[in-house]
Amino acid sequence: MSGGAIPRLVIAAPSSGAGKTTVATGLMAAFAEAGLVVSPHKVGPDYIDPGYHSLATGRPGRNLDAYLCGPGRIAPLFLHGAAGADLALVEGVMGLFDGASGMGELSSTAQVAKLLRAPVVLVVDASSQSRSVAALVHGFASWDPEVRLAGVILNKVGSDRHEELLREAMESSGVPVLGALRRDGRAGTPSRHLGLVPVAERRAEAVESVAELAARVREGCDLEALLALARTVPELPDAPWDPAAELSVAEGVTAPRRPLIAVAGGPAFTFSYAEHAELLAAAGAEVAAFDPLRDEQLPPGTRGLVIGGGFPEMYAPDLSANAPLRAAVAALAGSGAPVSAECAGLLYLSRSLDGKPMCGVLPAESRMTERLTLGYREAVALRDNALAAAGTRVRGHEFHRTVLEPGAGADPAWGLTHPERRVEGFVSGGVHASYLHVHWAAEPSLAGRLVARAARGSVARSSA
Repeated sequence: MSGGAIPRLVIAAPSSGAGKTTVATGLMAAFAEAGLVVSPHKVGPDYIDPGYHSLATGRPGRNLDAYLCGPGRIAPLFLHGAAGADLALVEGVMGLFDGASGMGELSSTAQVAKLLRAPVVLVVDASSQSRSVAALVHGFASWDPEVRLAGVILNKVGSDRHEELLREAMESSGVPVLGALRRDGRAGTPSRHLGLVPVAERRAEAVESVAELAARVREGCDLEALLALARTVPELPDAPWDPAAELSVAEGVTAPRRPLIAVAGGPAFTFSYAEHAELLAAAGAEVAAFDPLRDEQLPPGTRGLVIGGGFPEMYAPDLSANAPLRAAVAALAGSGAPVSAECAGLLYLSRSLDGKPMCGVLPAESRMTERLTLGYREAVALRDNALAAAGTRVRGHEFHRTVLEPGAGADPAWGLTHPERRVEGFVSGGVHASYLHVHWAAEPSLAGRLVARAARGSVARSSA
């Protein structure tokens, strides 16, 4: 079988809250337990669901976001992530046809399904309806003829009689019922803000939850029919995304030496796209993970630092208590080494978070608020820095309930151009710190530039 014909399904829903993550994660785990190599994917910028997908499958959970990366990269990124898999499952975002605000179908589950030429299985919350479920499914099936709505999984079914009524109604819809799951809170996953609590914060409980979801899906879904449906897909004509090839198109982005780039992880810093580490490695870096909650020093030989997003406000006392690491981070930043910090990383570099001392790299204080800042952004680099050349345009995503005062330094990281115009973040020496989450697959030069600067720094120090 060619790589382009990887069996695949998109798991969607009419709206948020219908149970997409429950069903998608359960299917991933059930198929993996049956011996299949399952490749997990998530539509949109979400970092948390892919953690559960990874736990279910043993493979990195990968995002497919047409806004952040462009529609043309969706199939290549999919093929890269799904290489060697027997089955790929793609969990949708929000409702099937919901995309970036004011931009039509862009970044919607429907758009991704069309780009992947993948059949869609609709997860329907049936808890408060019976015959109306057929009208709902008919509407979704007929809305866009290019979207192949090929099956339905009924979720939150109340009883055998309720299921009987639902199946009877669905007979007239022309869309087969491929599963029915009862209401069950045993496999619940706690939520925070707009998503689940990350796996890294509750690993033991998450393992139990995923196992329970797999059992529920095996009991309630027709796995043979779902797999048969996944195997009806055509071959994709695209070539898989290749980080080395992406970097080779820009002159001088690969490092002459192998500088060590430390990447923050652990429960406080769980937000990272898998392609970032792959791009750093392709650019010539040695990539080493560390946990700011536990490690008192950066990995030996660190020449650059990447601190992604997460929920540091949940761990502010513990992060603050690790004074040796805070001092090491400040010293590295003060040396001029490249440091890329996004959202949680931005807070960690500030003077304080909710009154707890942080690294003190940035002249700003941070704190939790009740207000959620959420949405896609377009931005431009206002000056050359360790991450981006002046004029580099990116698309990103903001998601936080914190504020930083001031919100921008004398040299801001980005000038936001859409949907609002403002400056944001900090550039100082080798530090680039911002609330904006950017997917480097859309702009591989960011990884190449950071590694090249780290390599130049290591050369200078080794010759001193």
